Amino acid sequence: MRTRTNDPLGKPSPSREREGSERTCILSRRTASREELIRLALGPDGQVAPDVRARAPGRGAWIGVGRKALDEANAKGKLKGALARAFKTGDIDVPADLGERIEIALKDQALDRLGLEARSGTLVTGGERIETAARQGKVRLLIHAADAGDDGNRRLNQAWRVGGGPQQGLVFPEGRTILSMALGRENVVHIALTDAAAARRVTHAIDRWQAFIDPDAGLDGGHSAGPGTADEITDEGNS
Repeated sequence: MRTRTNDPLGKPSPSREREGSERTCILSRRTASREELIRLALGPDGQVAPDVRARAPGRGAWIGVGRKALDEANAKGKLKGALARAFKTGDIDVPADLGERIEIALKDQALDRLGLEARSGTLVTGGERIETAARQGKVRLLIHAADAGDDGNRRLNQAWRVGGGPQQGLVFPEGRTILSMALGRENVVHIALTDAAAARRVTHAIDRWQAFIDPDAGLDGGHSAGPGTADEITDEGNS
């Protein structure tokens, strides 16, 4: 079971901390911070591509629904119609696997974030080191690999509670092999973030990815509305 963590220090996520203009989802018409939505960019060849870091030049369109809803809208032509209006052109190519591409991009962003924190020294691995830091109240975010053992999870969760942390850590959607590759370390089963700002950055990246995968699961911390469901898509997206 995937567990989404509360905000490490009860503080706003990056989407609440940064003052940026809001955007409206072209499918659900929900308005939210641009960091809570996902940007789609139109390439010079007319192909629509995910721009999860919102850095691509030119006009963009924003979505705030989960993958299931997006795939359904894409299959029915609603997404293309909404994009044509957003980009003000009908000469667009919407890949059938756009949902998969977005999911991969969000996953890569979360893994890149972990790698950056590892290189900056704000990240700790190894069960014993994490347990010691957790009991001392130094852990701001605790992460378990998807294939971590229940006993190890319980032990570290308990240590985190002793140190004043939440009830349990976040269960990462991928296993130890993927985490080890992202961090450039061997056999990474558990991860702890010891810096509050780093913990918020990682939490936001993972929550954003998980919310796209399964928006119905919600966010325990309540700091991000997350993508919507298929029921929220309006008829305005139909071509």
